[in-house]
Amino acid sequence: MSLHHREHREHGEHRKGKGADPDPPFPPPSVSSPPSVVKKRLLHDVGRAIADFDLIAAGDRILVALSGGKDSYALLLLLEAMRRRAPVSFGLVAVHLDQGHPGHDPAPLLAWLAAQGFEHKLVREDTYGIVKATLAEQQTPCSLCARLRRAILYRVADDLGCTKVALGHHRDDAVETLLLNLFFAGKLAAMPARLTSDDRRHVVIRPLIYCAASDLAELAARHRVPLLPCRLCDVRPQAQRKQIKLLLDRLEVEYPHVRQTMLAALGNVHGSHLLAR
Repeated sequence: MSLHHREHREHGEHRKGKGADPDPPFPPPSVSSPPSVVKKRLLHDVGRAIADFDLIAAGDRILVALSGGKDSYALLLLLEAMRRRAPVSFGLVAVHLDQGHPGHDPAPLLAWLAAQGFEHKLVREDTYGIVKATLAEQQTPCSLCARLRRAILYRVADDLGCTKVALGHHRDDAVETLLLNLFFAGKLAAMPARLTSDDRRHVVIRPLIYCAASDLAELAARHRVPLLPCRLCDVRPQAQRKQIKLLLDRLEVEYPHVRQTMLAALGNVHGSHLLAR
């Protein structure tokens, strides 16, 4: 039985987060209080994605990849809210991968997870050393980092008995990837909401695929999550993805719904009008 989006009243306290400290360092998520307009919109978008792409089924145990960025925090918060109201039972486990970047400190993230009562696991793997040894200084590390991370997450998912891996990619990521592939790789491809690995052993889901980056940033800010920057990526302002984002920002000034229109196009493909053979 798959999870389809239904409107149920959220209820109950989190399984561990309440009552331990009258003034906790991180306020527990307000999943039992009236949601903001942005949160309502995000829950609707996530529920629609789950239903449209059959992302969650009864009995799933989902590894939520928590990088420490605003999108992955928002993913965890929204999936937990959906879990509380879902007509089927599923579980979540947050996994943070410490890749050995200089200066990386996962302690604030781990403290937040413990304060909220989320089941979680810290995994340490030195992918930073592999990237530095493999790429020249001027090369962008994002693609290699992503491949290394994905392989580790698959292994950890197996170790934890997880049936799916949830990633925090959202609407803006999908349309940026479309343009990156179009401009620099000469192909039409983006990010699927559901992806089965080549060996058929793992399923990756992207429940935020309909969500706007600005909405996710607002949700993360409202929950005062401790953000952990990627020190390897954030110091490379000339990365192609950042240039694409700036292009879309400029377009959106004149055409306010351009990102949403591009996302709609990804689901409205006319293959007969392309040059594929």
